[in-house]
Amino acid sequence: MLCAETAFAQPVDKEPAAIVELGGAAGWSLNNGASNFGADAAVEFTPIENWLELEAGTTPLFSRHHSTEWNTDLLFKKPWTLSKKVELMAGVGPEWVHTREPGMRANSIAAEAVLDFMFWPGGKHKLGWFLEPGYDYDFARGHERSIGISGGLLIAIP
Repeated sequence: MLCAETAFAQPVDKEPAAIVELGGAAGWSLNNGASNFGADAAVEFTPIENWLELEAGTTPLFSRHHSTEWNTDLLFKKPWTLSKKVELMAGVGPEWVHTREPGMRANSIAAEAVLDFMFWPGGKHKLGWFLEPGYDYDFARGHERSIGISGGLLIAIP
């Protein structure tokens, strides 16, 4: 008895199931000039290749005035592959902002827009780094506007 099977070749540059972003972040208020700094953690995956990437992340930011701001977002990004080692994504999405200052706590909804530059030094998408400048607009009273930047390590999850 003979059996014939078809073998399918795996693509060499298979997309990872998800990408974890770990790094630091800094933000500056366009309303009052205050600055804050903190960590950044996010996970990103591709539901529609070459069209849509989703990123969910959180960033705790700390200021000199003993205030803490937790930004949690869901970004919808359009990717572009610039080369085997460089990707660019433009994204927008909603953001939940939890602010804690001495004597006050507040929650609000904001919108965020980012450019995400991803660099893969080895050419294989296993380990790299990212740089992500962004703009936030808070819909709460005062309509806080801020710019920020985050950067750090990219870790691909196969």
